[in-house]
Amino acid sequence: MKNYHIVSKIAIYLLSVVMISFGIYHFQNARDLVVYIPSSLPGGIWWVYLTGAAFILVALSFITNRMVKTSAYLLAFILFVFILTLHVPNYLNAGDKEMKAMAFINLLKDTAIAGFALHIAAGAHHQKLHMEQSD
Repeated sequence: MKNYHIVSKIAIYLLSVVMISFGIYHFQNARDLVVYIPSSLPGGIWWVYLTGAAFILVALSFITNRMVKTSAYLLAFILFVFILTLHVPNYLNAGDKEMKAMAFINLLKDTAIAGFALHIAAGAHHQKLHMEQSD
């Protein structure tokens, strides 16, 4: 079962690279992303920066193998909030076909990443990623 552990670690590192990329994107394109923040939520652009920082911190947690369970659950929570507050309303209220398709793709992407984060959290024990030999 040694190959399973290697493949699992590679998958987690790939997710970490993706999350760091999303985090950097949030910092570099904050003004473009702020339009997705509900106007009723105070703080505006700071939510974009906070989300970018959260994505980077989660990735660092996975890479360094520290606080993995907590980070993975928080990532899943953040993504489910995005799904419910951003992607579903955008999908339901999209005016044209392309915007509706984009909202649906984002909904599926965040659902998949949240599912993977929950899988990582379920495999983490004592705040560290734990792969038993019997897996």
